[in-house]
Amino acid sequence: MRVDLDSEAQDLDGFPRFQRAQGQARRLVVLTYLALAAALLLWMLQGLIKIFNADSHWVVLLGVNAAGLLLLAAGAQSAWRVAFWRAQAIGAPATSLLFWRGQGAAAEPEVLTGFALWSHNLAQAWRRRLEAMGTQVFWLGGLALLALLLVSGVWRFDLPVPQPAGQASWLAIGLFTVAAFGLVVTERHLAAESPSSWPEAAPLAGLMRLVIAVQAVSVVCLLGVDGQRLWPAWLAVLLGVLPALAALELLVRAAVSLFRPRRPREEPPLVARCLVASLLQWPPRPLAVLQGELHQRLGIDLRQVWAFAFMRRALLPVLLCVALAGWLLTSLVQVPMSNRGIYERFGKPVAVYPPGLHLGLPWPFGRVLMVDNSVIHELATSGADRAAEPLAAAEGPAPLAANRLWDATHLSENSQVIAGTDGGRQGFQVVNMDVRFIYRIGLSDEAALAATYHSADVAQLLRSTANRVLVHDFAGRSLDGLLGAEREALGRDIGRAVQADLDRMGSGVELLATAVEAIHPPAGAANAYHAVQAAQITAQALIARDRGQAAQQANQARQTATALVDKATADAHATQAEADTAALRFSAERSAWQQAGQAFLLEQYLDRLAHGMAGANSLIIDHRLAQTQAPTLDLRSYAAPVDPAQSPSVSGRSQERTQ
Repeated sequence: MRVDLDSEAQDLDGFPRFQRAQGQARRLVVLTYLALAAALLLWMLQGLIKIFNADSHWVVLLGVNAAGLLLLAAGAQSAWRVAFWRAQAIGAPATSLLFWRGQGAAAEPEVLTGFALWSHNLAQAWRRRLEAMGTQVFWLGGLALLALLLVSGVWRFDLPVPQPAGQASWLAIGLFTVAAFGLVVTERHLAAESPSSWPEAAPLAGLMRLVIAVQAVSVVCLLGVDGQRLWPAWLAVLLGVLPALAALELLVRAAVSLFRPRRPREEPPLVARCLVASLLQWPPRPLAVLQGELHQRLGIDLRQVWAFAFMRRALLPVLLCVALAGWLLTSLVQVPMSNRGIYERFGKPVAVYPPGLHLGLPWPFGRVLMVDNSVIHELATSGADRAAEPLAAAEGPAPLAANRLWDATHLSENSQVIAGTDGGRQGFQVVNMDVRFIYRIGLSDEAALAATYHSADVAQLLRSTANRVLVHDFAGRSLDGLLGAEREALGRDIGRAVQADLDRMGSGVELLATAVEAIHPPAGAANAYHAVQAAQITAQALIARDRGQAAQQANQARQTATALVDKATADAHATQAEADTAALRFSAERSAWQQAGQAFLLEQYLDRLAHGMAGANSLIIDHRLAQTQAPTLDLRSYAAPVDPAQSPSVSGRSQERTQ
């Protein structure tokens, strides 16, 4: 019921809500301050936690609780505005909010300058405009919008498994419990108020029930956090739906109330009436609340409509039929193409379903567990599988997955101890490796059953088995062998050993390939290992060069010795031949001398003389020429008379004399 101050027929002091307006305004101011202070404190704690761990479940819980307290502060502020108007209407002093300013005294126009007077008139005009529109609407809309932004900022379902915080969780549970208990006591007092003495008590009680529900569910979330279950984080996120719907409704009501005409002398209505909050009551009567709102706001009485009465009576049977049909439909299972289904009847596996539509017993008497059907997986032994990366441009830089340089640490690599030698002594070395396994669940039904019931996590089983095999296999290999000839056989040996262990454990896993994508010393030892390799290569080059020089010198000495031996042999053969020739000539001359005697000697003498005088200029002087005779040159050519009867020796001597 609204009251008009211009009506003289009504005595305002006779209404209970006007008589108690002063005390109600005081309590609403305290409630507004407490709700705003608590919301601001939770907001600051949320921002502090978000700086260090943005994925914490505390960010969601604190944000949702702060949004609920902001809505309570908005409702208390709107109810205070109504109580303040009632107290002013009867002339009683009422407590004001710090951010509320009443109508002050106007400044004297004659003492103001021209610009100051213009500014004063402009401010008064804006103030009268805001008073006409209703300043409480802006505060209500602003707080509701802020609560909606808080909920939207924490609305995410990609949160990790929340980790228990120990004493902090129990402290928060205690604080939420104490706050909820205090709000329950206050809500019971408001619910006990009659509409005639305090009409705004019921809407405020609804907003308090909303905050109590948020805090109670927050306590449940904190109690469920154990570091293994994810549902507390999801429940905290879903809890934000309740304050978000209430904030959206209050925001719409604030926007609609701007178009309602303002009458300063008429009792203002409460804008912060929340239908979502009023539904939080026991026993729940959503249809009755909806009918009451329609009847009060629009004058539509749905209680006289037969269809709604029939719907209310038939609602429970229809819901039961729908629930029964939904339960029976759980017996119909669709297995996708990439999976196989293991059908359990009363907890016992009885069949392996291929892809398609299958009918069995409804839940929980029968259920189907999904198993991969020829889906190929890739597993890294380091536990850091590569995420799917977008395709790189053809002209752009290479993706990070293609980086095989070992001068930096890669996430997909882990360290392994291998055998090594140091100065002839046995030791160990450390290498980084990236070994990947390509596997799938076996295609047979037995393999599917084994993969489902023999291991809780197939990937973890394969990773632990592979690490154990790698430790055993690498213990007998050296670094030079791994980087050289043994690397080709490494993948084959590891795959064979891992498959043997998986078969022995009955895992149902089929290993398709083992890829050794990278194996090298640690990234921190890259420069040192490069220096060692360079020194080794330099030493080998020096050894090879010295060996080449030694071989060259040996071959050259061998060639010189061979040449000297051959030359000496040739000289010996030549000397021997000359000696043989001289001996043969000597024998011939001796034989000739024995046969010819003095003639042979003379012949030899003349022959040697002829050879000796062959190239000399000779001057023959005849002793028969007298001094008084002129020199005469006889150019005649004639032969000396030869007597055929004479012996050769005589003829030879005559020829010598002739000459």
